[in-house]
Amino acid sequence: MNFGAILDKWEKQTSGNKVYDKDAGSTADAARGRKTNGARRSRLLRKKPDAFIDLHGLNRDEAWKSLEMFFENSRDNGLEKVQIIHGKGSHSNGANESALRELSRLFIENCSFAGESGHCSAREGGSGATWVILKARPL
Repeated sequence: MNFGAILDKWEKQTSGNKVYDKDAGSTADAARGRKTNGARRSRLLRKKPDAFIDLHGLNRDEAWKSLEMFFENSRDNGLEKVQIIHGKGSHSNGANESALRELSRLFIENCSFAGESGHCSAREGGSGATWVILKARPL
């Protein structure tokens, strides 16, 4: 069977834009999940962090281990949003960026339950602090 025939067969099996996914449950369940996830995200973006960790004065190894413990404890305690205070790098021997900021970004990228993140408002630390939304545990 050529690729065009496969596409034709697939289009006949789907109705309009609806795609059947055996793992997704019903269309109503999927719509409800999107609404719930969107509402959760919106609420968490406005929410102040539940806890924070300050990495000032730590070297890279100490900071990484502290982040591991902090994130694991936060997840275990059901926290939804946390903040990492890593500094702006003003005292980083002339480096343009903070070593701890880069380490924090790398940690977030590698943490399986760290979700969306961003810099805090200027009042809450600006580019010297990062908030992270923790992914909800699967039911």
